[in-house]
Amino acid sequence: MKTIVITGPSGSGKSYLSNNLSNLFFNSIVIKTDSYYRDNILIRYLSLFLYDIYDRPLSIMKNEIKNTLRSIHNKERIISSYKYDFTRRKSSQSKMNINYKEDNQFLIVEGIFAHRLDLNYQNTINIVCEEEKEICYKRRLQRDKFERGRDNIEVNKKYDKSWYLFNKNIKDYLKKYTVIRINPLDNNSYKKLVNNLKNN
Repeated sequence: MKTIVITGPSGSGKSYLSNNLSNLFFNSIVIKTDSYYRDNILIRYLSLFLYDIYDRPLSIMKNEIKNTLRSIHNKERIISSYKYDFTRRKSSQSKMNINYKEDNQFLIVEGIFAHRLDLNYQNTINIVCEEEKEICYKRRLQRDKFERGRDNIEVNKKYDKSWYLFNKNIKDYLKKYTVIRINPLDNNSYKKLVNNLKNN
C-alpha cells in the first residue's frame, strides 16, 4: 500500500483533494492529522497564552498517529482512530475496521502537520496544496464559523500567524523531498495528478 501525504496551509484544499482521491481510488484510507489534536490540561492552559498553539505540532498526538499508521502498514483489521470535536475541544477514540483487498488502495495522510510526522518521505507520494492567501483565508473563515464555532475575530487573530508558521516550516520539506505542488481546484493539474497516481 502506497502512502500519499497531502499538506498545505489552512484553507488550501487539502480535505477537498483527499476526499476526491479517496472516492476515486476505491477503498483508500484517509488519516487526518487534525483528528489527533490533544485535549489535555497542558494544551488547554497553553492555549490561553499562545493563540497559535493549534498550528504547532505540540498540539497533536504524534505517537497516536504513528501507532495508527503502523497498524495500517501491518494490515491490522481493527485499528484505533480518533476524532476531535472543535466546538467542545474534546478528543474521542474509536475502533475502525479496514478492508485491505483492493490493489489500487492508498493510505492518504492529510493535514497541516502531514509533512512533519515520523515518516520516510523518500518513499511517500508528497503533495502540497497551493492557493492564494486571500482565498485560503475566506475558506478558513467560512469553515471555522460553520463547523468549529469560531467568530471572525478569532479567525482574524489566528490566520496570519497560521499562514506564517506553515510557510516557514515547509521550506526544508520542499528542499529535501520530491513534491507535487497543486491547486486542487485547477482541473488540468488535478487530471495530471490522477494520471500520475494511476501509473505509480
